[in-house]
Amino acid sequence: MIRFCLALLLATPALHAAELDADRQMVNSLLAVSQSRMPEAQIAVDKLTQQYPNFRLAQLIKGDLLLARAQPLQTLGNTGNVRNAELEQLRDEARQRVRAATEVFSDDKVPAYLLNLDDSYRHALVVDASRARLYVYENRAGLPVRVADFYISIGKAGAGKQKEGDNRTPIGIYTISSFKSPRELTDFYGGGAFTLSYPNEWDTRQGRNGHGIWIHGTPSNNYSRTPRASEGCVVLANDDLRQLGQYIQTGKTPVIIAEQVEWVAYDVLDTRRNDLAAALDQWRKDWESRDTDRLLSHYSTSFHAGTQDLQSFAASKYKVNAAKSWIKVGLSKLSLMLYPERPDFALVTFEQDYQSSNLSDSTPKRQFWSRENGRWKIIHETSL
Repeated sequence: MIRFCLALLLATPALHAAELDADRQMVNSLLAVSQSRMPEAQIAVDKLTQQYPNFRLAQLIKGDLLLARAQPLQTLGNTGNVRNAELEQLRDEARQRVRAATEVFSDDKVPAYLLNLDDSYRHALVVDASRARLYVYENRAGLPVRVADFYISIGKAGAGKQKEGDNRTPIGIYTISSFKSPRELTDFYGGGAFTLSYPNEWDTRQGRNGHGIWIHGTPSNNYSRTPRASEGCVVLANDDLRQLGQYIQTGKTPVIIAEQVEWVAYDVLDTRRNDLAAALDQWRKDWESRDTDRLLSHYSTSFHAGTQDLQSFAASKYKVNAAKSWIKVGLSKLSLMLYPERPDFALVTFEQDYQSSNLSDSTPKRQFWSRENGRWKIIHETSL
């Protein structure tokens, strides 16, 4: 009997086999093996390998089932005491697929990061590197609701990219910038690639570099890659990439990549949203007051906006505000997202409608906010 996740498997009923995608067919075959339903497992894996002959994990299980006719199986990929890095990766793929299909996933828990999404964002993607999983959340009146999830592969060295060539997938908040069709790429990228906006402003400020971080497909000779197999990209099976495409708005859809997603209840999300939104609104009101000292109290001492540091930014604000008799600031298309791995760090985006006695304009803005000594402050700002 295969024992690689026996306690979990034995406690879980088999999934229905009709019209399942490859991911679920694979889990069903593993469940059947774990419960000693070998004929059923053989039928399931035969169907899977006929449909996807390049599915390496399915071929491995098929080999195990043939071997089981002659001797008991001790583990997935029954090779005795021989250790093989590639085999270990395939075992990890099996664990991650079974884990995703069998663990209890509470519908009242959501990723801690999606505090508020403007109506123009139809979906957001959340990657959990520790689970080898990409979750799709639909934006319903600003609140995230999970509508799909997919098995993925990340960088060979894990998550937390710092520099070019480190084989790590970045942690942060990015935007899908564009789509590259298979005609533009080699077979290595399979069904195409969605490009990500790595490095973003915060990555650049932190000295992180590198380029070409994409969400892309798999080469034609391999149905899927093992959990840690890319050079830093997020990789899906080509069938899954096609399904994912229906949820993506190029130039718009946010992608949040975390080492391990923090899941919170909706009421916790509400509290965090209200806290950050209140700080943002107070910043807006203090700007309207034309009291420059009050306005500047909302900025971190390490604030930067382009080439401006806090000192030069403050000098500019004192000069500009002194020339105004009134100021009105409106914020629309507001989105609030907490940064993964940093609960006191947030990305805020909005359309700023600025009106004053001698100037009016509308500017899209991105701000990074950091909580310092219990108070939210702006640490970086970009006018788009």
